[in-house]
Amino acid sequence: MLDKAFPVRCNLHTHTTFCDGAHTPEENVLAALELGMEVLGFSEHCCSGFEGVFGMKNARVVALYRDEVRRLQAEYADRIRILLGTEQDFHAGKPQDQYEYVIGSVHYVLADGEYCPVDESAARTARIVNEHFGGDPNRYAKAYYENVASIAQATGCDIVGHFDLLAKFSESGWMFSTEDARYTACAMEALDALLEQDLIFEVNTGAISRGYRKTPYPDPVFLRRIAERGGRVMLNADAHSKEHLMCAFAEALELMRACGFSSVMTVTKNGWESRKI
Repeated sequence: MLDKAFPVRCNLHTHTTFCDGAHTPEENVLAALELGMEVLGFSEHCCSGFEGVFGMKNARVVALYRDEVRRLQAEYADRIRILLGTEQDFHAGKPQDQYEYVIGSVHYVLADGEYCPVDESAARTARIVNEHFGGDPNRYAKAYYENVASIAQATGCDIVGHFDLLAKFSESGWMFSTEDARYTACAMEALDALLEQDLIFEVNTGAISRGYRKTPYPDPVFLRRIAERGGRVMLNADAHSKEHLMCAFAEALELMRACGFSSVMTVTKNGWESRKI
């Protein structure tokens, strides 16, 4: 159970058995109630329109997902606020259905006619760099961040999902390093473009829960830039399991404070609020 003073009781990035998650929506709701959460948002990966690893398989699955979340909204209305959202991939365009919020993410880079997944594995990332970008990881990063810079126009999103997902397997800097001026420059260019828009950046702890990273997305270098420019941030777990609905939130808040943030956006039963941290 959360301490009553904890400033964030919300997670809007949750995946279930309708997509690539381990538990049903209702199992996640029950876990959220045990934690003392105020708001739980579901954000299944959209249908990609191409053969993807992550997305809901077809329109029938999308309809079942939407119906189930609506059912849970009604059944648990007196105990927790449940929101119907989607994680919309850059290459899938804008949602065809109405959602209460949209997380915009880049999971693929289109190179030489191939949709290359940016977060499948370290080996796949290395192979993509070698086969499509002449062995130069910064060419790959440039292509990725050019997509990220246009994520709002492509998806109509409210929230920028895991800004530097490309570095999922590279926290040590072996492939993509914030100490590399070329890498940082193309990322900062995308970041500055997004900061000109009225978007919220998620501080995403998903790679922590799955053992790939010790720190959340975005990297502290980018978090400091967002803070300096007055950008808005929120905490999201990118949970694929009911046990991870608020994974490493306390640690992420400490990092956000260290990077210059004094408040965080969160959703309560009354809507969006800015809370001091």
